[in-house]
Amino acid sequence: MIKNILIGIAFSPNLKANLFETIRLSNMFNAQLIGVHVGYKSNEKEKQLQQLLSEAPKLKLPLKVIWQEGKPVDVILKTTVDQKVDLLILGALQKEKIYTYYVGSIARKLTRKAPCSVLLLIKPSIERLSCKHIVISGLQDEKTEETIKSGFYFSKFLDCKRVTIVEEIGAAELNVNVSDDISLRKATLTKERMQKREDARVNKMLENIDTSDIIIKTQSIFGRRGYSIGHYAKVKRADLLVISAPKKTGILDRIFPHDLEYILSELPTDVLIVK
Repeated sequence: MIKNILIGIAFSPNLKANLFETIRLSNMFNAQLIGVHVGYKSNEKEKQLQQLLSEAPKLKLPLKVIWQEGKPVDVILKTTVDQKVDLLILGALQKEKIYTYYVGSIARKLTRKAPCSVLLLIKPSIERLSCKHIVISGLQDEKTEETIKSGFYFSKFLDCKRVTIVEEIGAAELNVNVSDDISLRKATLTKERMQKREDARVNKMLENIDTSDIIIKTQSIFGRRGYSIGHYAKVKRADLLVISAPKKTGILDRIFPHDLEYILSELPTDVLIVK
């Protein structure tokens, strides 16, 4: 259950769309919306924020605004803990430049370090756009069941009727060199067995989740984890990609990329990272 949502308030051209999108989400979840502005508080900024709120959808619960000076990442991370935030919403660039990728933008640093789930918005909209397709990672992992539950939780509130659960299988798992018709048939049979195994695993988890009124598809894909599901979400024009947060994302993961890093470097759509 999402009770507290945090948005970073940065007075930039994207603030209006980010704020409107976040207000709609907080109303859907009946959650308290908290805004944190890192920097000096001024009458001009307060007036600008109040003007935006007067134009925005009406909040079910009053916006709580925190003004705090300091380093953006440190302030926002501290606020997520102090305010017991369940979901941090961030605007993000769709594609990072190489330099930014290795150094780390504010959004990427927060994504890696936040103690709560993070929603990255690449194309926030002033007017609400319907969510038609959600892609959820069904990767074999101890966090996957919770990630799938979160994906369906969002689908209910977003009134999304189509969900695809993607089971990423590393190509190395096939362990078959195709050189003739016999090895090709062997590889095909091995793929089919893996797909049935993955489908059975996911269907077992779905038994404990309310999936009523939702069209569900399971899809096994073979390839590099992280990159494959990001590409799939992009090709299928998904409106939201739901993935599990990795156990560890240190400097070595950015030099030798972790699954999540492939997605963060070129976001295919809005991404929910479940922690």
